[in-house]
Amino acid sequence: MTMNAATISFSFPGLAPLAAERSNDSSPWEDHRAALQDAVREGTRVRREEPLAAKTTLRVGGAARLYAEPISPADLATLLRVARARGVEIFALGRGSNLVVPDEGVDGLVVSLGHESWAAFEPRADGRVWVGAGLRLKNLCGLATKAGLAGFEFLEGIPGNVGGALRMNAGAMGGWMFDVVEEVRLISLAGDITTLPKAAMHVDYRHCAELHDAIALGALLRPASPAAGEAISRQIDVYRKKRHETQPREPSAGCIFKNPPGHSAGRLIDECGLKGERVGDAEVSPVHANFIINRGHATAGDVIELVRRVRAKVRAARGVELSPEVLLYGGKWEDKL
Repeated sequence: MTMNAATISFSFPGLAPLAAERSNDSSPWEDHRAALQDAVREGTRVRREEPLAAKTTLRVGGAARLYAEPISPADLATLLRVARARGVEIFALGRGSNLVVPDEGVDGLVVSLGHESWAAFEPRADGRVWVGAGLRLKNLCGLATKAGLAGFEFLEGIPGNVGGALRMNAGAMGGWMFDVVEEVRLISLAGDITTLPKAAMHVDYRHCAELHDAIALGALLRPASPAAGEAISRQIDVYRKKRHETQPREPSAGCIFKNPPGHSAGRLIDECGLKGERVGDAEVSPVHANFIINRGHATAGDVIELVRRVRAKVRAARGVELSPEVLLYGGKWEDKL
């Protein structure tokens, strides 16, 4: 999802400044956009009504009232401070996995660390590696393989970036993001940057408390060990094959529900005969019951109704209350369930 916040001078030929671009829109959102745009440098563009569905892995949802991709920590801090001063709510967007964007969109400023300046991969002499929050997990694994750094292979198939993986303590194949973290650099929503060691952070299943109201800028990671690239690649291939055999290929947000204590959410849903259950073009995957897939034209409303239906049937049949693992982006599940 992930979500996190982060000085260098950049110039970007071909990106015209927006300060002169003034819409006839007299709404408060246009006033907010203009104030945000005037506060940052030319390379950071602030846009109105930016469609979000294509920026997510589930491919549903509406637009962000305001959207920006800051080019530096300084611009990010400025966006956060100006937005906060104007009472505009802030949302971080990573690779768009593990979330559902409502059909009505998001009333606030969506900040994405999508620029290449956030995708650093910097090995250090002591064997550790610094990674930026915008680095895709797939690319992290590929670069680590080339550098002969083992221990990140479990992240390869997770469709997110480092920032989202930190916020959600992403896990797969028996490994968790914070298993390999030594420290995290983050920015508060007030624009203040700090670095925290792992020992000072409160991390549990699919959650990092310090990143609930902050944005990760990057992290210092420690590999499990040096290893030959060929051996690392073989392990990645094993994990990739397992994912292909057990997870759907259609658009999804990943696992929809958290595993209840002592249970597997996917197994509970499967035992209730809900594979193939469908609302519109949203369907409980026939491959893995804890995935809701988009058959082509699903809406967020379809997905939310299917989440309600699955929860109700599992509760009635097994007495277990399933809690969503995916985020309702810009909203609260409590208001929908």
